[in-house]
Amino acid sequence: MKIWCAGLALVVVAGCGSPDATPADTTAAQDVAATASEYTAQLTALNAATVGSETTGDVRITVLGDSLTIRVNVRNAPPDMSHWQHYHGFADGREAACPTSAQDANGDGIIDLIETEPVSGTTMVPFNADPVKLDIPDESYPTAAADGSYSYEKTVSMSALQAALGGAPLALEKRVVFIHGVPDSMTLPGTVASLGPVPAQKTIPIACGSLDVVAP
Repeated sequence: MKIWCAGLALVVVAGCGSPDATPADTTAAQDVAATASEYTAQLTALNAATVGSETTGDVRITVLGDSLTIRVNVRNAPPDMSHWQHYHGFADGREAACPTSAQDANGDGIIDLIETEPVSGTTMVPFNADPVKLDIPDESYPTAAADGSYSYEKTVSMSALQAALGGAPLALEKRVVFIHGVPDSMTLPGTVASLGPVPAQKTIPIACGSLDVVAP
């Protein structure tokens, strides 16, 4: 019981650690602590006319104790290449949303990464081989098969991820997930902006979905 009180519990129970706690109280608290919280997102296509396909998929994030498991399934992405994937949001706690054609501020017919920021926020956590490192340009992202599909699964320490983010709450229900990337050989207009020196082909959004809490 002492360990449960000190850890990242999902709820706070009055009287935790009290010498008056009964075995029934202890069992009930352990059952609550063992309950997973889940967040899901349905990915819908962005920039499909440029990409040449409607990229879709789904995301599920499960929090159980100190474990946070990320699962991503993607379909119809540009094949035989790796795809950057992250969740985006606002550090001040505002709710993020996926962009629409209204975010194509320069009217070039493409919603680029920079144009998503007013509604989607900035890149926060990468879904690559080591999300806790927060190494966005790392090249360990998943690779789509010849049919454009891929699956990704990774479990990390929730407390370590929170520490990497400066201790702020993850607020997953206020985040959106992006899938990025078209082949390096694809020619994009010079108006398509990217992040620093990173080619726009790597950062162009091809799908997005808002994370929602799964009702218990």
